[in-house]
Amino acid sequence: MPIRIHGVNLPDQKRIEIALMALYGIGRSRSNEILQELGIDKNTKTKELTATEEQKLRDLIEKKYVLEGELRRDVQQNIRRMMEARTYKGGRHAKRLPVRGQRTKTNSRTVRGNVRKTAGSGRKSSSEKT
Repeated sequence: MPIRIHGVNLPDQKRIEIALMALYGIGRSRSNEILQELGIDKNTKTKELTATEEQKLRDLIEKKYVLEGELRRDVQQNIRRMMEARTYKGGRHAKRLPVRGQRTKTNSRTVRGNVRKTAGSGRKSSSEKT
């Protein structure tokens, strides 16, 4: 049976170091930090964990870290607060533009979506002239 933490099933076939990254709010460094604190080998597959290790892992993560829905809610509240306070970053969020200083003449497709608003030269090709 898969390990379930914060309503997310961890993948059975992956190493526990990678499987923990399935939780929103846990990346590679935090995953390693958790495993080191519990004394679990990071190369162990998720399905190979003992029941006591599973319980220790679940208890530590649920007590010590803000993850998944609660973390997503906090992030959205922070963005909403910046928008209401009319900060520079809040304005960038409201306009759906890059927030952290990236250039926008090119390369802002991720935030703006794949919107290409450039027009051609207006010149017709030679086949269309006649």
